[in-house]
Amino acid sequence: MSSRIKTELLEINMGPQHPSTHGVLRLDTKLDGEVVVECRPDVGYLHRGVEKLAEMRQYIQFIPITDRLDYLASMLGNMAYVGAIEKLANIEVPERAEYIRVIMMELQRVASHLIFFGSMGLDLGATTPFIYGMREREDILDLFEMTCGARLTYNYFRPGGVSKDLPGGFLEKCKAYVKKQREKLPEYDDLLTNNQIFKARMHNVGIISAEDAINYSMSGPSLRASGVAYDVRKADPYCVYDKLDWKIATRTEGDSLARYLCRIDEIRQSLNIIEQALDLIPEGKLDYKTPLKLKVPEGEVYFHIESARGDVGVYLVSDGSDKPYRLKWRAPSFINLGAVNQMVKGWKIADIVAVVGSIDVVMGEVDR
Repeated sequence: MSSRIKTELLEINMGPQHPSTHGVLRLDTKLDGEVVVECRPDVGYLHRGVEKLAEMRQYIQFIPITDRLDYLASMLGNMAYVGAIEKLANIEVPERAEYIRVIMMELQRVASHLIFFGSMGLDLGATTPFIYGMREREDILDLFEMTCGARLTYNYFRPGGVSKDLPGGFLEKCKAYVKKQREKLPEYDDLLTNNQIFKARMHNVGIISAEDAINYSMSGPSLRASGVAYDVRKADPYCVYDKLDWKIATRTEGDSLARYLCRIDEIRQSLNIIEQALDLIPEGKLDYKTPLKLKVPEGEVYFHIESARGDVGVYLVSDGSDKPYRLKWRAPSFINLGAVNQMVKGWKIADIVAVVGSIDVVMGEVDR
């Protein structure tokens, strides 16, 4: 636009009810014509006081609430919380339970990335990828249902293990799923990854450098797509990840397409992890019992894991009673969302959809 033509900035709300904001998110956007001058996320519409709720419940009673933060990756929320309890109370976990946890967490990561694959295409006008992603995700939900009886909020992990052992036939069914998912991934590439319109909407759009991504404290695929090979599973191993052979999926471009490709690569890596865990899981029955009323020694601890969206952490303070004295939840979606203004400034308003979609936020985790 010519500098001699004076225009007034137009301020518009994108959300809080908008199909591409993936929940109740309002983006306060200032435009010069179609060009984004400023874009500020306005959050809090789903605030439920989750951290305060933890102080009013016994340790075991808070586990179902962790399902409702990042509700697309509930197993991983379970793990972050019970891992903090185990670290503070010095609770040992049987090796079979550690392998079961890894299998569940990686299945959950794949399920979450399948939702991302579908919704990313949907945001940019492609309907079929969502149907493909949901089709394979159903297989994972079937595995979860036969294990713990639920398909979305699982309440499966416990301090010291999991609520119940794997049911008969699980290992065979899970191996069949891994084989099927590997066969389907080339279809995804044909359908969406190599689609020229999709690539034109994503390539070189919403770039964030490695330096800026680190300064914003970004994590997960959104960080690794900028060339930073940081993954909690490697940097600070937990469960049995250090016994398994897998690679950190990274890209160097830092654009929306790189963030998409990182997640597709992570699906392949998660399938490798699941396959190894299924082969290495110790035989026999899971034999342990977590007391319903758990008292944790006085002290404080921080425990973190790699969720589907990044580094999720729990800071837990105990006064020696059967309830947390204080709990703080580090939500990667909240932190990654903070970089949106930097990523969309100077791009067209239509590109906001691609950039926000590529960060893959879950508002239940953002608002807490």
